[in-house]
Amino acid sequence: MNPLNAGDEAPPFSLPDQDGEEISSKDYKGQRILIYFYPKAMTPGCTVQACNLRDNFDELKKYDVAIIGISTDKPEKLSRFAEKELLNFTLLSDEDHQIAQKFGVWGEKEFMGKTYDGIHRISFLIGKDGKVERVFDDFKTSNHHEIVLNYLKSHTNK
Repeated sequence: MNPLNAGDEAPPFSLPDQDGEEISSKDYKGQRILIYFYPKAMTPGCTVQACNLRDNFDELKKYDVAIIGISTDKPEKLSRFAEKELLNFTLLSDEDHQIAQKFGVWGEKEFMGKTYDGIHRISFLIGKDGKVERVFDDFKTSNHHEIVLNYLKSHTNK
């Protein structure tokens, strides 16, 4: 696993969202995007992370940041997740983990003594220029939103 670094060009993507609509990185041209990769919808940690982003959506919007969550879940599961948790941002389905691989977040993981390949929980703030502005890889699901907001507050000219 080798995640992208700040300054790297963000790979273009085009994936189905929770409603089965094709969403492309081109749709966000000239906007900052927080792309957060998470392992699995409807699990405790991923739910905490998503709900905290939901609850801080307006605050993130003040910094002109769109939120996109990406997992390998099917669009139908993402739809149930978004409805159940009243999520107010886009979730994308990367079933074949091609985009996760391009961002460098697909790799070996270990859980309860078992080793398997999966998505590592890493977020990327993509700048208006299409380059990775910041990589967030040191956080808990419960404070992810705070770390992102603290960065935005200290690195954005208001």
